[in-house]
Amino acid sequence: MIELIRQPLVIRPNPTRVLLRPFLPPPSSPRTLRILSRILALSEEEVAAQLDEVLRGFCDRHQKLRAIFIDRYDLISPILPSDRPLSENRRQLIGAYFTNEYSLESAALFNPSIVPAPNQDGVPEGAVRFYLSLRATGEGHISSITFRSGLAWANGSVELSPASKFVSEPRPIPNASYQRDLFRRKLAELGQDNTTSRKILGTLEDTFTLDQLRAAVSAHNRQFPQQEFAITGERMILLARSNYDVAFDPDGDISERIIFPFSPSESNGIEDARITRFVAEDGSVTYFATYTAYDGRVILPQLLETRDFVHFATHTLNGPAVQNKGMALFPKKINGRYAMLSRQDNENIHIMFSDQLHFWHESHVIVRPREPWEFVQLGNCGPPVETARGWLVLTHGVGPMRKYCIGAILLDLADPCRVIGRLSQPLIKPEGEEREGYVPNVVYTCGSLLHNRRLIIPYALSDSATTFASLAIDDLLEAMLESGS
Repeated sequence: MIELIRQPLVIRPNPTRVLLRPFLPPPSSPRTLRILSRILALSEEEVAAQLDEVLRGFCDRHQKLRAIFIDRYDLISPILPSDRPLSENRRQLIGAYFTNEYSLESAALFNPSIVPAPNQDGVPEGAVRFYLSLRATGEGHISSITFRSGLAWANGSVELSPASKFVSEPRPIPNASYQRDLFRRKLAELGQDNTTSRKILGTLEDTFTLDQLRAAVSAHNRQFPQQEFAITGERMILLARSNYDVAFDPDGDISERIIFPFSPSESNGIEDARITRFVAEDGSVTYFATYTAYDGRVILPQLLETRDFVHFATHTLNGPAVQNKGMALFPKKINGRYAMLSRQDNENIHIMFSDQLHFWHESHVIVRPREPWEFVQLGNCGPPVETARGWLVLTHGVGPMRKYCIGAILLDLADPCRVIGRLSQPLIKPEGEEREGYVPNVVYTCGSLLHNRRLIIPYALSDSATTFASLAIDDLLEAMLESGS
């Protein structure tokens, strides 16, 4: 019998955690120039008074506010209607006028993933420090990735560290480089490996930056101004912008770090990160997170990579098998190849293998809906967890009234295409207040943590908030094996 212990801890959206975002009307808009002209017409005394009012009203809500205003000023300064030097105060005030607050988790805080933190220094005996990623949703239903940290104890209980009241975005790394051969392969997957792209790449070194690519595209467009050539160049730049590096202040708390949509493919949100602590064959550890980028029309699976949760690299995933949502990477290679769970057909759990982390070409179904509570749809609920008896995969099943439940399957360690165990009943189903929220009757997770023979499952409550449950892993394994495949 499985004894599931629901914990009283609930992580709810906090609308006071606000991010400073650029407020930038179209640069060519007459409105932008009118705003700038009004600020330039103020006297220095009026500028100082206005800036002082802004700082008094917002300095307790944000760190390094003056520096952020200068960054915003730098974005807008190229279209200033005057070249005369401006005072520091006036530049900061211009930056303030083109900045606004965004409450990143005002609507929901859900779909968690959990991994052991890279640094376990100072952790009490019997505990493990974890990092939790969450999907934060705010105004306009735009989703981003936010983080929390905490301790998981030997008995399966969870202690969450207080979240900072401050939040911040990372800074883009301007000199992030691209490998020409890998870039060309990605272009080929997108159907853009043609004469134009090869000519442009031929002018670049083996390793190049985004600025160098832009310069090469511009040079080609000047020489060959035809529209069809320009389209190829635009798509090359779009691909480069979808593969980028960012870095946070290493001294900031993990809860202050927000990965907000950055590239055009993410413009309407970053959804459902599934974080894997991946151990390479040489023993090195990298954290990979598969997530869904959404631009308002198209969903695109992406891959986030970090070793320290300070520096992050984002990559496009390519190949005909890169479709739909819900990809989850195994935490190590299997028989010398990367392995990933997926759901290409929006109904069944697939598995796929690849020699290259960024390219996936084939998948096949390993689990289909069987029980009534999963007749509508079946998918994974995060990366597989390695146990002595098999790969444990939490699943989500959708049944009548679009009710989501969490189940579990067990895959063979050497051959994860083979299902060796499966729960016939849900492990977690929405009960009581868990049923109420933005999307009713849903429990969902993007990952779990195995510690001291206890499985800790953070899970979302009806797409609104997040809580935790724990259980004995041995009881779960026995139940799956008894139910068969």
